[in-house]
Amino acid sequence: MTTSTPSSDRGLSKFHRLLVDQLRNEFTASQQYIALAAWFDDRDLPQLARVFYQQSLEERDHAMMMVRFLLDNDVPTAIPSTGEIRNDFDSPRDLVALALRQEREVTEQIHLLVKAAREENDYTGEQFLGWFLQEQTEEVAKMSTLLAVVDRANGNLFDLETFVARDMPDSSGGEAGAPETAGPGITV
Repeated sequence: MTTSTPSSDRGLSKFHRLLVDQLRNEFTASQQYIALAAWFDDRDLPQLARVFYQQSLEERDHAMMMVRFLLDNDVPTAIPSTGEIRNDFDSPRDLVALALRQEREVTEQIHLLVKAAREENDYTGEQFLGWFLQEQTEEVAKMSTLLAVVDRANGNLFDLETFVARDMPDSSGGEAGAPETAGPGITV
């Protein structure tokens, strides 16, 4: 689903159109992670809630990095609404499985962006996306590990919380080499 209007697409390269559309995906991912965090928070699982609140902030920052790139490259930038957010789940596993699917989808979207930039010889766009490729590898690995631990915990949420507290510490504070965000962010 695209979020750009035909009039705002005029003159944009395929890469820039896809990047404008990716804003919606990133903002939707951020909102979905808030829903997951709130679900865990409501069930007194603070460590899992913390992980997903943090993920929400990271996804928001990813969108804001894209906004900054678009603005810096004089690409018309309209901030889109988000997609549908799921709030009803039966078990913690459902939430983590959704997070893993979401990260895999975003990875594919970033791959399509890189492909478009490469096909159009947009070296600046391709270089910009290099950080996102690395980030997505880390995010898929993180959610894959968390899902495996959820399965091994076999319903023992205290063991799961202990794992998250021990092995998934708070990672706020920024990353070296991350693109700049439009406005303040947690990763710069």
